[in-house]
Amino acid sequence: MNKNWKAWLYLLPALAFLGVFMVYPLVDVFVYSFEEGYNSASQSFWGTGLYNYAYVLHDPYFLQAVKNTFLLVVITVPLSTGLALLISVGLNSIKPLRELYQTVFFLPYVTNTLAVGLVFMILFKKTAYSDGLINLLIHFFGGQSVDFIDGPYWAKMLVMCIYTVWVVMPFKILILTSALASVRQDYYNAAKIDGTSKWRTFTRITLPMISPMIFYLVITGFIGAFKAYSDEVAIFGTDLNAAGMNTIVGYVYDMLYGDSGGYPSYASAAALILFAIVLTITVINLMISKKNVQY
Repeated sequence: MNKNWKAWLYLLPALAFLGVFMVYPLVDVFVYSFEEGYNSASQSFWGTGLYNYAYVLHDPYFLQAVKNTFLLVVITVPLSTGLALLISVGLNSIKPLRELYQTVFFLPYVTNTLAVGLVFMILFKKTAYSDGLINLLIHFFGGQSVDFIDGPYWAKMLVMCIYTVWVVMPFKILILTSALASVRQDYYNAAKIDGTSKWRTFTRITLPMISPMIFYLVITGFIGAFKAYSDEVAIFGTDLNAAGMNTIVGYVYDMLYGDSGGYPSYASAAALILFAIVLTITVINLMISKKNVQY
């Protein structure tokens, strides 16, 4: 009994920290989301109900943010994971200078995302003096220049997807390279003795052995992509609604602090909708993983 009390006593500072900075804000957000007409200055509201949710779900800016976020998630998570796996397999097969190549591929991860975003904007943005490096390459191959930053929606989404893949892929390469190195060589030796092809060895040995790490990267990739915001600001500026490139997190921020700010009830409702979406997708992934992940 004394040991249990001591354990709870040791955990008390951490529990108090989590309660103050995580549990209480979550409860507060839940309460705000049902308070209609909440005024942060006077701490007053004129009713309770589901009006905030109805407003958010009918707001064109929120619907555009949901569309952008889902496109970003659906495109970048599978693409970045697949490319990271391909590069990791290549790195794992290289013997000389392997550590150097791993360091080079990991460098973008430790670079400030806003700085990378500015570089991407310079590469893709058309100015009065230049069409940008990417458009110069398009011209070289006989194509017409495209305004990737202020032009059509598909062009802006293309830049956003390329940028997101570039930013998240180094971490995935690091994790998958470590996972590949942990696979026991005995399995590969047995496959060689049996004359198993490289593709069958990869699908029957490598993928099952590293499937927990792949699943981990997919889950964290979904969550990270749904929280995207600063990347968009780095490329398209702070007025993401005008650019048509806002995300759900950006919408929440705008409702709190942006030009349309001062509406914590709407922001709370949007935040809880985002939470419900992420939770649903995570649960679905967990159900799928029970059949496909080898532990």
